Amino acid sequence: MTSSIRPARLSDINALVALEAATFDYSQLGKRSFQRLLKGTSAHVFVLTAPQQPETLLGYSLLLTRKNSSVWRLYSIAVAAQARGQGVGRQLLEHSLTYAKQHAARALSLEVKVDNKAAIELYRRYDFEVIDVLTDYYPGHADGYRMRLSFT
Repeated sequence: MTSSIRPARLSDINALVALEAATFDYSQLGKRSFQRLLKGTSAHVFVLTAPQQPETLLGYSLLLTRKNSSVWRLYSIAVAAQARGQGVGRQLLEHSLTYAKQHAARALSLEVKVDNKAAIELYRRYDFEVIDVLTDYYPGHADGYRMRLSFT
């Protein structure tokens, strides 16, 4: 699948919100949140678009940064249902890693539900390690893992 990854634009917001709603059943980002993230300087939102259909989002990634911190946070990767199993999550993760390194991040951290086996397996393939168990972290009393990859 030849897709392209580009920075998200304000014109992508409706598609981002729809993808978010279709992917996550908890802590969904809404229109206002995406607007704030896209207009701010601490968020880096990227979209992966369908070949020959640049308006169709197959996935997105969201990286967050903090002033005076070299540890970036991979807040979210969402993949459209019709694109799952086609390497979209891997492409977005690889892009996130490269982008963070190019912008002087020393590490990337993330949180993931302990029952999200596919995501955990993907992160482990890229050498992320579980550094903390987050008890009762997600709605419904679901536990999470905090995972981290150091670039140094």
